[in-house]
Amino acid sequence: MRDLLRGLPVLAHPMPEFDVEGAPPEPTELFVGWLTEAVAAGVTEPHAMTLSTVDADGQPDARVLILKDLDAEGNFAYATTSTSVKGRHVAANPRVALSFHWREQGRQIRVRGIARPADPTVSRQDFLARPEGSRIASLVGRQSEVLTDRTELTEALAAARARIAADPTVAPDTHVVYVVRPDSVEFWQADRQREHIRLRYRRAGDTGDWVRELLWP
Repeated sequence: MRDLLRGLPVLAHPMPEFDVEGAPPEPTELFVGWLTEAVAAGVTEPHAMTLSTVDADGQPDARVLILKDLDAEGNFAYATTSTSVKGRHVAANPRVALSFHWREQGRQIRVRGIARPADPTVSRQDFLARPEGSRIASLVGRQSEVLTDRTELTEALAAARARIAADPTVAPDTHVVYVVRPDSVEFWQADRQREHIRLRYRRAGDTGDWVRELLWP
């Protein structure tokens, strides 16, 4: 296995330039620019991100979700069930991390901040805008519980499908959009010569103003 892993190529493809000197004073504009470039370059699912949380014992957990929005204030949004493991983690400890990895461009973006539930109206609108399959799965709930028989899942999905067919406007209170206010946002651009560029934005003190700083790779 070690030989197999060592034999795999790393950063062996062309990658875009990163003009650090021309980076904006706050991270939102740069994130939008990088995301737009990722879409144009054909990166697969560039809005997919890893959400990391911790449980009551401080044990970390991570899973991949979809970025739902980035508002004018630079807050990141994702949606999940409040009764899920990640929902319970955030209820107990709202500090989270988000990670984006765009392999084709050798780019990563790391976000750390506080997650808070959005207004229930926002969550309801988000649920109703989801594809039918996603709404059906959300109505079933019971995420991460032990499943002893897949027949139970099939029956639960059928029941949820019938519920939506009977009332297309149904939306569970457990579907929640979480808004993450970032404390730091780091942009990482790989370099084939390993002169990677890391530019971090972090909020300074009580003012909340952004400070830009380069980091050693």
